[in-house]
Parts: sequence; C-alpha cells; structure tokens
Amino acid sequence: MPDAATVPAVPPTPPVPLAALLAREDLGLRQIAGPGESATVIHWAHTSEMADPYPYLLGGELLLTAGVHIPEAAGSGTYFDAYVSRIVEAGGAALGFGVAPVHDTVPRALVEACDHYGLPLVEVPPRTTFSGVARAVWQLMAEARHTELRRVTEAQRSLAAAAARPDPVPSVLRQLAQRVGGRATLYAPDGGAVASAGRWPGAQVRVEAALAGLAAVVRPATDGGSGKPAPSSASDTVAGAQLAAYALGTGQGFVLGLAAARREPGDHTIASVGAVLLSLLTGEHQSSTGAARSSALVRLLLGATPEEVAPLLAAGERWIVVHARPETAAAPDAVAASALGAALGSPLVDVAGDAVRVLVPAGHRALVAQPGWTCGASAAVVPGEWRTGDTQAARALARAVATRAELIRHGDRPGLAGLVPPAEAAAHARTVLAPVAGNPALVETLRMWLSLHGSWDRTAVALSVHRNTVRQRIARCAALLETDLDDPDVRMNLWFALRAE
Repeated sequence: MPDAATVPAVPPTPPVPLAALLAREDLGLRQIAGPGESATVIHWAHTSEMADPYPYLLGGELLLTAGVHIPEAAGSGTYFDAYVSRIVEAGGAALGFGVAPVHDTVPRALVEACDHYGLPLVEVPPRTTFSGVARAVWQLMAEARHTELRRVTEAQRSLAAAAARPDPVPSVLRQLAQRVGGRATLYAPDGGAVASAGRWPGAQVRVEAALAGLAAVVRPATDGGSGKPAPSSASDTVAGAQLAAYALGTGQGFVLGLAAARREPGDHTIASVGAVLLSLLTGEHQSSTGAARSSALVRLLLGATPEEVAPLLAAGERWIVVHARPETAAAPDAVAASALGAALGSPLVDVAGDAVRVLVPAGHRALVAQPGWTCGASAAVVPGEWRTGDTQAARALARAVATRAELIRHGDRPGLAGLVPPAEAAAHARTVLAPVAGNPALVETLRMWLSLHGSWDRTAVALSVHRNTVRQRIARCAALLETDLDDPDVRMNLWFALRAE
C-alpha cells in the first residue's frame, strides 16, 4: 500500500478540465457536490467498486462507481466519510456516481461527505455508461494534446524567426514573453538582467526578486563552489506567479528566467527551445572564442592570410573541411547548422545554399557520420590549403549523395601517385588534360564519372544534371582526348592527371 505521506504522481497525459466534461451534452453529467466553478482537472478515468480504492489510484482520476460496495446501513454510520477521505488522500480529482441499477439516487450521506472534503461529485445518468465517460475523457485528452502540439510548433517557428532578426536576443525574449503570457528575462553571469520583455504578473517587486533568486539557483558556481553541480532548471510559485529558470548551455553563467500568471501545457517545451536559441546567441557573442573568431574575420577582410589568422581559431596546424547536406528536403537553417558544428567539434560553420560547411581542427576528435546528414570531408590541410580542402569536401559530398553514403572522406593515403614529384605530375597533368582544360564542365564531369566507376546515373545525381548530359560530356571528352575511356589503363592515367591538376 502506498505511503500516506507520499504525494501521488499523476499520469503523464494532458489534463482535462472537469468543466469540459460536464459541458458534454451527450453525457448528461451533473455536478451535485463539491466546490462549484472550480479549476478541477482530470488526468484519468477509473472504475472501481472497492470499498477502499486508495491502493489502486495514481492521483488525478475521475473515479467512477455504481455504489455496489456500499452496505445497506451506510447512511447512518461513518462509511461515506471514510470512503471519501481515502479518495481525497489518494489524490482523486472527482467522484462519478452512476444512478441505477444499484441505487435510484445518489445517497445523501455521500453528497454531504463530498461537500465536507471538497471533492467534486458528479451524477452519471442511467443512459450514460462508464465506458462512455472514459471515452469522452480520452477524446478531450487527444484534443488537448493536439492543441498543445500545435501551440508548441507555432512557438518554435516564431522563436526561430526571432533568432534570425538583427536584434536576436531581445526578439527571442519578446516571443517567449508573448508565448507564456508573462515576463522573460536574460540574466548575466553576475546576476544582473541583460534584457527583459513582457509584463510582470502580480506584484512586480516581489516577483522580480524571487525570479532573480531562482536564477541564482541554477547558475553554475564560478568560484569552485561546494562541488555540487547546479540544476539545469528550477521552478517555484511566488505571489501567485509561476516562475521558472533555465541555465543556458554556454558555460558562461547566463540564465533565462520566466514569470507567468499560470503554467500551461507545453510551456516547458517552449521555454527549452528559447533557452537553446539564447545559448547559441550568447555563446557566440560573449565567449572568448567568439571574440577570437571575430578578430580572425576582420583580419581576413583587411588582407591577412589564412596562415596568419589560423592561430586565433583553434590550436592545431591542420584542418578538415566538411560539407554536409540534411537528409530531408528542407534547406538547413542556422540552428541546425550550429548543432552540426557542435557535434563535429567546431563553431566555424557556414550555411551555403542547401549545404553546410564546417571548418574542423584535425585531430580534435574522430570524424564520424552524423545522423540526419550526408557528409563529405576533405583531407587534412594546412590553412593555406583551405580552398583546396573546400573543393575536396564539395566533391566528396557529391559522391556521398550519389552513392547514398553517410560520409565520404577525400582519399589522402599515399599511393603510386606520391612517387612522382608534384611539379612533374602537374606538368604531365597539364599535357594530358590540355584538350579539355578550356571547358571546366567537361573536366568536372570526367572527374566525377571516373570517381564513380563510370556510373551514368550516380554521376548525374552528383552533378545535378540529366544522365544524357553526362553521356554527351563523356563522349565529348573521349573525342577531344582521342582515347578509349573504356580502357582501364586510360582511366587510371586520366585519374592520376586529374588528381595532380
């Protein structure tokens, strides 16, 4: 039997207002006892004829009974008082009593007991079955879930749009305040309010002080503290206002605080989305690495070379360029691109059309396939070869898309081609490829066609052209080069030349 001191846990389902169930004309339910116009909500519908239903309740139920368990002399004793008190103790939300076939009317002593303990008592008419009541509860729950999901989806879209505005932090806070119907505040590591939006619910001074205190609870200690990690979020109720605080994942001590008059289903999810966006925004602009990246960009714009700015970006002399495309048809957005960069271990991210480019320090972590993305990676290059790595990654991504591979790396293993001095190999490549060198489309088509083992369809996919176009270009290459492209020796010689180009 559960401990009487334990607060019962309600099922993880959206609550249904009792008033909404009473408003269903097809059920004909009528509340005859308990607080009127109450905010009672139902999380479940359960039927039981046990004299003591306590051990079988989770809390939040509409308990349905036909009174089979009621003894004949119950009206003159303490039976109903004990029965109702146990339901209330178990956390039951309301009691539904079915009239007929056992009882013609609801016992008067039961009505008095429900009034005494403040438990809503609902009369269920003979024409309404308990299963019909349970089905109505589930229908209302499904409607509530649909409404909640739609509200969360709309909020996610509006928050993402706000994060893309020229003033992203204030815009995100305004959207959060609007969506939760209250006040949204971003607190700095020192506890001061960086920005706020919306209206304070209730007494501003008291609620504002309480929210700042709650933010301090989730802020990571910067002086070593007690060694006990701070919670990522916390909530409280002060002066009738619902408070919540979320530590931002920047490692800098920023906290999002929310205060609203009431807490609606989906508010936690909406707040979590806002916290993620604010984490990206504050982490980008407030961290030392963000400042270093800004310095590197300014220096590049003012004429510095990649070798000169590379030390500002990360430790390490070699880099890998990654091109990635989402597996869905939708174009990648800034949030998804930042998440990919974080997974690859680099904040150096660029959204370019339908693909994302990430500059990753070589050796920082093992490069692996990323769920939901198709990736192509360059060989490890020094800063002066970033442009070459970008080209390699683009070609690797095209091959990955064509072959439906999750990740393809540009081959950087030594082979026979490495035995030829680079200058001699480049001179040989210019001679071999001279007939087609003036037509970049032919050169790139030949390169991709050879890398995909002569597959017309895969080459067409990789280059985003029709397969007949591939055939025409390869035929043109064969004519200009005056060679047989079906000869494996010819293909090998051309491939070496293209690699050394």
